[in-house]
Amino acid sequence: MNVAIICTALLGLLLFGLGFMVSSGRSNQLFHFNPDPTDPLYKKVRAHGNTAEYAPFLGVLFLATGSLDPATWVLWCIGIATLSRYLIVIGLMVGDMSKPHPLRFVGALGTYLAGIVLSGNLIYQVI
Repeated sequence: MNVAIICTALLGLLLFGLGFMVSSGRSNQLFHFNPDPTDPLYKKVRAHGNTAEYAPFLGVLFLATGSLDPATWVLWCIGIATLSRYLIVIGLMVGDMSKPHPLRFVGALGTYLAGIVLSGNLIYQVI
């Protein structure tokens, strides 16, 4: 259960850290930002929005799965999902968003695969 709790906390730090970065980056742009894929504020907004789409449900999934005395491979899957979310953010922040970035691809693939596996495992565990 500790792995699930730590990974949920790491997702929370990512989400709230990105939210703080967006807020502090809007010093004189209260509601508007330039939707240019190279604009640092735009990249922060997209990284925060993308994280806000996945982190909450992944956190619930981690805690639900972690409460069922999970196998070691399930804990690894939770860790991979968490790492994948960080890779996506790094890929968004360091690259030009108008072009593919390998970290974004690996992060998205890891998120989807780990999320599907964890969801399927949770269903299997409760049936």
